[in-house]
Amino acid sequence: MIEYRYDTQLLIEGDDLDTVKIVAYFNTNFDGDSAVIVGDDEIVKIHYHTNEPWQVLEYCSSIGEIFDIVVEDMDRQSRGLQG
Repeated sequence: MIEYRYDTQLLIEGDDLDTVKIVAYFNTNFDGDSAVIVGDDEIVKIHYHTNEPWQVLEYCSSIGEIFDIVVEDMDRQSRGLQG
């Protein structure tokens, strides 16, 4: 079984976004791996593996508008099923 089941990806659009603060929040508050958090003060791309993608979505929506959301079940994919 995969340790972190859900590949969670999204974009955040907002004002004064701070990738350093976002990374710190992820490191302190979420259990997961493979974090890629890049962008500037107006748009940030998030890629994160977790078992609780709803927590990531809730946090991200609190700091800006979220869109292009993809949550894929990597456990299903590893078994050859639709993610």
